[in-house]
Amino acid sequence: MKDIILDRLSRMEDLEQRKMLKQIVSGALLNLVEYQEEMNRQLEARVFNELEDWGDKYDIYVSLAAREDVDPIHEYLHPMITADMNKQVCNMTELLSALNRQENAYLLTLFLECDYVLLKPLLQQERIFTSTIVTARGTHTVGVQLKQNTLYMQEIAKLYQVFQMNNVPWRTINHPYAYKFFDVFLVNYEEGMFREGEEVLEISVDLEEYESFKRLNLVPLWNIEHTTMRNVGFPVPAKDRVNFEHIMNLHPTGTGHGYLIDGDEADIRYMKRGQEDLIIVTPQSKSMLWNVRKVKQPVSNKISQPMYERQSNKLISSFIDRFARRQAISVRSKADVIRLIHTFEVSRGMELEHIAILDHSDGQEHTYNMNPFISDNIRVERDKKIMRMTFKPKEARSFSASDVLSFIVSEVQMYFPEYKCEGEWA
Repeated sequence: MKDIILDRLSRMEDLEQRKMLKQIVSGALLNLVEYQEEMNRQLEARVFNELEDWGDKYDIYVSLAAREDVDPIHEYLHPMITADMNKQVCNMTELLSALNRQENAYLLTLFLECDYVLLKPLLQQERIFTSTIVTARGTHTVGVQLKQNTLYMQEIAKLYQVFQMNNVPWRTINHPYAYKFFDVFLVNYEEGMFREGEEVLEISVDLEEYESFKRLNLVPLWNIEHTTMRNVGFPVPAKDRVNFEHIMNLHPTGTGHGYLIDGDEADIRYMKRGQEDLIIVTPQSKSMLWNVRKVKQPVSNKISQPMYERQSNKLISSFIDRFARRQAISVRSKADVIRLIHTFEVSRGMELEHIAILDHSDGQEHTYNMNPFISDNIRVERDKKIMRMTFKPKEARSFSASDVLSFIVSEVQMYFPEYKCEGEWA
């Protein structure tokens, strides 16, 4: 517009009229044009801000490391459960107390570094293995049973509730290591074998064909840190004049991370995330400390402790992808399913070959549900048909390949609630 005005002025031959028109234009029209251009810029910024996708701030990265190799000052990876950093010690008092109550007594926790396909029979059977317990009085042979450890699954379920409370879209957590921990329980023993106050010196378990996969003293990690934060200044009344806005400055803790308020649902109406602050709308009128789950962003580090391969649920992101995720997605064809699968970085090692609809499950699937805590209260589970997806690996399968496949299938499941989705390797 400015160029057009200048062009018209330059064509006027009468200098007196040009001077008069220039004064009029400079005094009113140019200010109006500049105002309009500024409003257009603000509108454009508002549209792009509406499409600001904070989802990448909530990508969950996971790994696994030996207890002695866990770095307490690691830039972004922390133990899922802080108590895992304490050395496992079998307490004889607790063991005898459980036996007196005629309950299975806990001995230790171990990790099985093998594919889910091999673990599946172990999960479906109640096998008894031989274990040796060494005390000051001698060596005792007992029978033990393995049960899948659910503590890490419970932590993921708690995280899902926190995501829901903060109104942040949920993506399945790709944590292949969390499902391979097993607790060892004492089930067969001779009466009077153990005595009060006796110290357990050593426990060894013979897992037969699983013995080569047994690993001890491993700790699962993820990029979530538990911390507390206080709002800046005094709470201010919200627009509804009922609740209050608690504003927390993110500069001291880092504006590039994701933040989830972990508290009582009754205290939180909703949360708003800005570039430099976090606003909590709550009925609480006084300043308070908030429990926060900080989802740290990964950083490259040339000096790091040895650990297992890092996994994540990260999406391959672009502006078009962010725009598409805000629309209602209709998945109607195999091509749509393939596009959905390949939005995840971890899908690069596999290829969808075939989709079949079965009336009933034949028990030959190689995957499990990673979102068992998400309930469907509308559809009856037993009435659902089976959507069986067959995948072809593009490279040699690692021990966590079927778990990564379970992650992909669990994500597809969220788009097909009318089916029960299963996956298998070709």
